[in-house]
Amino acid sequence: MAAFMQRFGGQAYALMRIVTGFLFLWHGMSKLFAYPKPSGAPEWVVYGAGPIELIGGTLIMIGLFTRPAAFMASGMAAAGYFIVHARQGFLPIMNGGETIVLYCFAFLFISAHGAGIWSMDGLRGRSGG
Repeated sequence: MAAFMQRFGGQAYALMRIVTGFLFLWHGMSKLFAYPKPSGAPEWVVYGAGPIELIGGTLIMIGLFTRPAAFMASGMAAAGYFIVHARQGFLPIMNGGETIVLYCFAFLFISAHGAGIWSMDGLRGRSGG
């Protein structure tokens, strides 16, 4: 099975980047526009994290300026974990921080790997972002 799937590494990575960016941008939509539901986050979180989530998620999804967008999103997720979640206990299973930790490390990986195929960076001749 592994040999079969190995042929699709580029496509699987592109789908992971696209879906992760798509999911992340909706956190920003929720914070900034209360759509599809209000986030309930404090104002400083709305205006600090919301634009990074919305713009960064969009850039990562379409693969434009992928490395810097993913690096910034990773840092914002790390900061969010320690500022909000870690206060309720260090382990993510205790403080509801599993999602933000996954975003942090997914974006760190995307930042290191670059845009890959199916990206605007690839069309611009900068597949690494």
